[in-house]
Amino acid sequence: MKPFIHEDFLLQSDAARTLYHRFAQAEPIYDYHCHLPQKLIAENHRFADLAEIWLGGDHYKWRAMRSNGTAERVCTGDASPREKFDAWCAAVPHTLGNPLYHWSHLELKRYFGLDVIISPATADTIWREANAKLATMRVHDILAANKVAVICTTDDPADPLADHARIAQLGIKTRVYPTFRPDKALGVNAPAAYNPWLERLGGEAGMKVATFDDLLAALKKRHDDFHAVGCRLSDHGLETALSEPCTHAEAKAIFDAARAGRAAAPAEWAKFGSYLMLEFGRWDAAKGWTKQLHLGAMRNNNARLLKALGPDTGFDSIGDFPQARALGRYLDALDSTGELPRTVLYNLNPADNYVFATMIGNFQDGSVPGKIQFGSGWWFLDQKEAMEWQLNALANLGLLSRFVGMLTDSRSFLSYTRHEYFRRVLCNQLGARIESGELPDDLVHVGGMVKNICFANARAYFRLGLDAAYAG
Repeated sequence: MKPFIHEDFLLQSDAARTLYHRFAQAEPIYDYHCHLPQKLIAENHRFADLAEIWLGGDHYKWRAMRSNGTAERVCTGDASPREKFDAWCAAVPHTLGNPLYHWSHLELKRYFGLDVIISPATADTIWREANAKLATMRVHDILAANKVAVICTTDDPADPLADHARIAQLGIKTRVYPTFRPDKALGVNAPAAYNPWLERLGGEAGMKVATFDDLLAALKKRHDDFHAVGCRLSDHGLETALSEPCTHAEAKAIFDAARAGRAAAPAEWAKFGSYLMLEFGRWDAAKGWTKQLHLGAMRNNNARLLKALGPDTGFDSIGDFPQARALGRYLDALDSTGELPRTVLYNLNPADNYVFATMIGNFQDGSVPGKIQFGSGWWFLDQKEAMEWQLNALANLGLLSRFVGMLTDSRSFLSYTRHEYFRRVLCNQLGARIESGELPDDLVHVGGMVKNICFANARAYFRLGLDAAYAG
């Protein structure tokens, strides 16, 4: 009987199989957006057991476990590692049709060489054999085995950069860079959290943050500090782009009120955020960085569990916010002064795929192939069906050949199989079009595009320093 995860998994035509095995499979990984903890890379961490590496921090799995009736103490609480692992094995048979079923079996196969179907009946075998293999693996082994050329972590400007400095001295082939994610700088609507964050920011920047001009100076100092350790990307997680007119005096008044403990009203928050977002865009352009905009998440819907567990624990969803007008205004404001950086737009609502795929065409200026990118399927959309939707929208309305490809967007070191998953989906889609006559039966030409999407386009676009093995 053929194993579930076999060499032609998801590849449904001869052309798809050739594209994947000949052109995609061996390409290195350029993971330009993730949430991996850089401390574990700096320490070359060894994971204690399968529960730690497989379930720790993985809100995708926690959501599925909750839906399967698993108590919260077993998802995120004080249950033992084996209890948590057993609960996941009990949930997996109920995830048929969910990408977690594919991902989990891919992870078992690629990292631990196990072909078994995950269930309570196989839990003992998986726990024993995977833990034995895990005992021989450290973080650097995982990165090397997956040919990870680049990792870009996600870092708050108030976070120290010491771990990144340590990683740079390790001599590993994987290059690890921070990404400047200043979302908390916009937090004037919640002074109780904002003012302590400002103190932390000032501590890292080496200055007191008492005024709005102090805030700008501290953020600019941290932007410079990030650049000095190799950062070349920023990132922003917003419901929509922010493009409300705001003067310096208005932003200062909003900041002063928040510093005094008065929360900004929604309209004030939008104006303040718009001012900062234009500043961030100008800084990025001046340094040649790439800006990433993650738009459309409706976060922290469950107030009770947000209070108990904190953010990023699995209580977010797709939002249905209007996107086009504000996004167009924001990009245009930067473009009109020649300060629009390379930009990747990630959409979380598939209803807006065509909005985003057409918006990028408005601001291509001929200076860089694919200067404005429609980013890969993100979060709830990084599964087969939604990847196909994103690829189709980009192919129909832009240049798929210039696409910078997949990322993990994950907190797990086992998530590199998502690149394999994406590559199989890409090759299957293109292979089907070759078989139907929609694309020419020229596997060298189409295969060259596949190779570029898997790695070379990102290498050229983001321009980060690479080890010689991946520099091309």
